[in-house]
Amino acid sequence: MPLTATAAPERTFPSEEGQLTVSTLAEGLKNPWALAFLPDGQGMLVTERQGNLRIISADGKVGSPLSGVPQVWAKGQGGLLDVAVSPQFKQDRMVYLSYAEGGGDGDTAGTTVGRGRLSSDNLRLDDFNVIFRQQPKLSSGNHFGSRLVFDRDGYLFIALGENNQRPTAQDLDKLQGKVVRILPDGQVPKDNPFVGQSNVRPEIWSYGHRNQQGAALNPWTGELWTNEHGPRGGDEINIPKPGKNYGWPWRRTASTTRCCRYPRPRASASRARWTRCTCGRSPRPSAAWRSTTTRVSRPGTTTCSSARWPPRS
Repeated sequence: MPLTATAAPERTFPSEEGQLTVSTLAEGLKNPWALAFLPDGQGMLVTERQGNLRIISADGKVGSPLSGVPQVWAKGQGGLLDVAVSPQFKQDRMVYLSYAEGGGDGDTAGTTVGRGRLSSDNLRLDDFNVIFRQQPKLSSGNHFGSRLVFDRDGYLFIALGENNQRPTAQDLDKLQGKVVRILPDGQVPKDNPFVGQSNVRPEIWSYGHRNQQGAALNPWTGELWTNEHGPRGGDEINIPKPGKNYGWPWRRTASTTRCCRYPRPRASASRARWTRCTCGRSPRPSAAWRSTTTRVSRPGTTTCSSARWPPRS
């Protein structure tokens, strides 16, 4: 059944850059995880982690769950996760979903991505099929990652967690702790960095990541940016480059790991402090920023620009 949207009063908050106004569009959702805007003011697709995909209209009306959505493994951090629409949505109406899918024993799961066609009445996904599976399935409920981003050339990037199985982020025969790059139908691009190498998954774009729950395309440069959770502090923003190693679990700013020039996090830190990697001994590329705060967590990434924050090349 559709949910009832109730108007909530606007709230204002002070910030360093001026007053911020927050308006509630819709309420009553259960663990909403991701959203994707539909074209021409049709509203947005919203995932709920337990397995529902809904459309919220521009005026805040929350629709009934769509049919045709795959069954998900909704345990721990798992469930129905990210949603993205095809770059050619007006022509093909394709919707992409990432979600936790259980293994044969039901005790472990991995991130899976599939796509289906949104019906003309916006009530269901037709012909849903899987285009990618994280193998092997190692998560007992943690670190699925799962953000989906299309680049300007139509390639699909999937930001994956390491299922809390730390060493696997360095194993190139596994898909844990990786950014992967595929075509919209799931095929592997011929120019991926590890194509043709033995015992290496050809989908891999970059590796050595922990739990990437944020990803966005830089609208000015066209580059993929990701952010990932650190263990206790040490959250990162990265610009993943093909074939590069981003270091997890070797080096990370946190009480469990060390990098030579990163200050250890302070429990009393009131805001994030981002530092650029300059140590030279870390295996990660230099285009990585880290937070040394232990008090916040950053699950998403987006971009914005205005007169106050003009675009940068």
